[in-house]
This record gives sequence, structure tokens and C-alpha cells, in this order.
Amino acid sequence: MAGLSTANRLTRYGLALVVLLSGLTLLAGYANKARCTGPEFDEYGRSGPMYKERIDGDVCYSDIQHLWLGRDIDKHVFPYLQGSLNEYGQPEGGTVEYPVLTGVVIWAGAIFAHNDAEFLLGSALVMAPFGLLTAWMLGGLSRWRALVWALGPPVVLYAFHNWDLPVVLCAVAAVYVVHRGWGRRGAHRPLADRALVASVLLALGFAFKIYPGVFVLPLLLYVLTGGTGGRELPASVRRAGRRLDPAGALRVAFAAVVTVVLVNLPFMLLGFEGWRASFEFQGNRKVDLTTNSIWYWGFRPWSNPDNGAFQAAMDVLSPTLMLASFALACWLGWRRFQREGTYPWIAVSAAMLCGFLLLHKVHSPQYTLWLLPFFVLMRVRWQWIAAYFVADLAMGIGIFRWYYITTWGLPPTIYDGFAPQAVMIGVWGRAALLLALFFVFLNSRSTVDGEPAPRPLRRGPVPGRTPAPAVASTGAGADDGVRAEAGEGGAGGGADQEDVR
Repeated sequence: MAGLSTANRLTRYGLALVVLLSGLTLLAGYANKARCTGPEFDEYGRSGPMYKERIDGDVCYSDIQHLWLGRDIDKHVFPYLQGSLNEYGQPEGGTVEYPVLTGVVIWAGAIFAHNDAEFLLGSALVMAPFGLLTAWMLGGLSRWRALVWALGPPVVLYAFHNWDLPVVLCAVAAVYVVHRGWGRRGAHRPLADRALVASVLLALGFAFKIYPGVFVLPLLLYVLTGGTGGRELPASVRRAGRRLDPAGALRVAFAAVVTVVLVNLPFMLLGFEGWRASFEFQGNRKVDLTTNSIWYWGFRPWSNPDNGAFQAAMDVLSPTLMLASFALACWLGWRRFQREGTYPWIAVSAAMLCGFLLLHKVHSPQYTLWLLPFFVLMRVRWQWIAAYFVADLAMGIGIFRWYYITTWGLPPTIYDGFAPQAVMIGVWGRAALLLALFFVFLNSRSTVDGEPAPRPLRRGPVPGRTPAPAVASTGAGADDGVRAEAGEGGAGGGADQEDVR
């Protein structure tokens, strides 16, 4: 990328090594989940013997394998075009409880499957390229720090726990196109173009697993304020003497909304009931043992699923507090913009995700995959990363061992064994770390901070325009002038220099 010295980029061999290591980690993740498959299968394609005992006791459970039955995935029904919620509030008849693009990925993984083992393998083959491309992009953005993703324990635990690798790629790809662009022009493309593509990617992420959609707001504010140092405002805005670009920000928001509508519209038209049922299921989901959130564990025994008043309160309190955390993150990001001149959209996005994970009424173990790229993209201390990995391991292992002992009538309290103790370490350790990381992210620099604002390279005189007269040098060599024109100067160049075209 122009503007980055060779020393600040991974070579193609370095990127290849990062991708290779990521592939090995993904392979280990698949092997971890495949321990639960076979060797026998019943007439429905369910693994045996002792399926239930193995998935919890051996800590190899995955939603992919488990949902082979119950959603008509085994019948190869294309999702949403038919189906609804049954009398127990569970999706059936082709409806799955995820947004539409995840439903399509689920269907694709099952095309050639005849049992849950083949479904797990097919899903892994469909999703592995998303994980590898994520590693490549993180390497291009953050150099060797991308090994946090490529070798991260959460990838082993959760890469094929659910269908999360595509949505993670959407979030990372949005950062990549904003700060690296694409094609030969790369980041020399106008910010408006890069942000528009990033907005589409975040909207596609919304159609996979919702959460990347919230990052459109900080991206919008980044465009509004002119990108790095405010130096990427359109020429028309600068000529008018303005410091903000509301039209560009509105285009970012409009692109996201249009993308979400266009992706969902075919499913709405062809199978509205099945499409609506996926959202209805999530809206009706109660705070219970399977949610692993602070709301369940922090309000025992009032948080029992049969406590209607508590559940109704959570339906209001949880989203309200999440929205408040988003607003706080954006406001603190704005204050930092006023001090430093660049709106920290990556940092704000990371903080918003922390607020989501902490305050949502559901906190599934695999959500750690959502947070993992921000440990790469943000320059946070390694102690924070290590501490989160420890808490996550405690939860990711402890919760299934705890399910096992409660299912089979073994002593389940924290006084009786390590499994329930690990769950508490995981729940409250993650909660404390997410609260701290909310502010740590907002006060940290990203791995792309400090880069010069990209500027279009001049290919020669513009037809019909009289060339500007040469300005005599005052001690700077000719080579310095060429480098300044190519945008290879420091990020802190003065406004007068940046306005020269």
C-alpha cells in the first residue's frame, strides 16, 4: 500500500505463513468437534452411541452437529421459504433461528450430508475459507499480531461450534477496505468509495449475525469527520470551508440500509412467515441456563424462565442498556476526535461490541470469535488478551462439564467440584474484562493509527487544466518533493501541505 514502508508490511511469505498457521488451527478446531461424531448413526443420521453423554462430558458439543435434527436441515429444505415456530416456540419446517445469510450457509453445508458427521464436515469446508481470508486480512492490517487470530485458542474451541466465521470476515473485511482499499489503487481510492463498500460489508454481516451492523455508526462518524486527521474530506466540502461531510455520512448509512433490505427482501416475499419466525424466536428467547449471561447468573433465583415479570423486565432492560453503551462509546470516541483530530472508529466499534457482549441477555461461548479480531486490530496489552483467554477457556470447558454433571444427577454446586467453579470464573471473569476492555479499547490506538492519509497519485497533467507554477525549494531535495506528492510523508503533515494538489 502506498504510504506504508516495506518495513511496516508483511511480505507475501509472511502472509502465507499466517494463513498456513490459521489453516492448521482451523483443522484442530474441526478435529475437536469431530470427536463427537459417529462411529454409529441411527436412522435419522444422529451419532451414537451415547450422543448426549459425549457432547457434554467430552466437551466436544457443537450447534452444527446438534441442529442436524429439528430444523429440517437433514431433509435439505431451503431455509425460510416455509416453516414457523411450533407450539413450544422452536423453529421447524425449514426455519432456523439465524438471519438469512447464515441460513443459506447452513443449507449449503448440508447439501451432500446424510448424517450429522457429514453435516459437520460439509459446514467446516464451507466456512474454512472465511477463516483463512480473515487471517490474510488481519495480517495485511496488523502484521504478526494476526497470529492472535491464526493461533488463538478460541478458534480451536469455536471455529465450528456455530456458523460465525462468515460474520467475522465481514467485520474484518470492512476494516480492511477502509484502510487498505482494493485493487491497484488500494487506499488511494476516495474515502467515500472505501467507506461505501465497508458499509455494504457490515450490512452483509448484519444479515449473517446482526452485530456488525452496529459498526456502521462509528464508520459513519469517521466519514463525517473526514477520515485520518480530517484530511480525506471531499474537495467540495473543503472549498466550502466546512469541516464535516454529512452527505458522505448519509451515503454510508443509506448503503447499509439498502443492502439489508435487498438481502432480506426475497425471503420476505417468498416465505414471510418462515422469515419472520427467525426474528420472533430471538425476541422471545428467555434468560435461562443456556444463555450464560450476567442477567441469569446475577439474579438467581428470580431469573428462572418461569418468572414472567423478570423476563419481561429483561426484554426492556437489556436492549436499553446496550443502546446506552453504544451511545457512550460513540460520545467518548467523539471526545477523542476533538483531542486528536481523527475519529477512532475501530476503537469505538470494539467498545460497542464489549457493551453488546456484556449486556445482551444471551452470551453464547462462540461470541469470543467476534471479539478476537479486535485483539489484533487494537494495540491493547497482552495481559488483557491472556486474561480473556483464561476466562474464556474456563467458560468454554466448564459449562459443558457442568451440563454433564447436572444432567446425570451429580453434585452441581461450586462447593462440589471444579466444573461449576469454572463456570463462575468464566461468567464473572468475562464480565469484568468486558467492562474494563470497553474503556481500554477507547483509550488505545489501532494497528492502522499513525498511517498517513491516503491521497490519489498524480498520473500527469489533467487535460484542460493549466499546470500550477513550480514553487522554489527551501532546502528540501527534489526527492523529498516527489515523496510528499505521493503521500508518503508523515501523518502529522501541516494543513497547507495537505491542501496542495
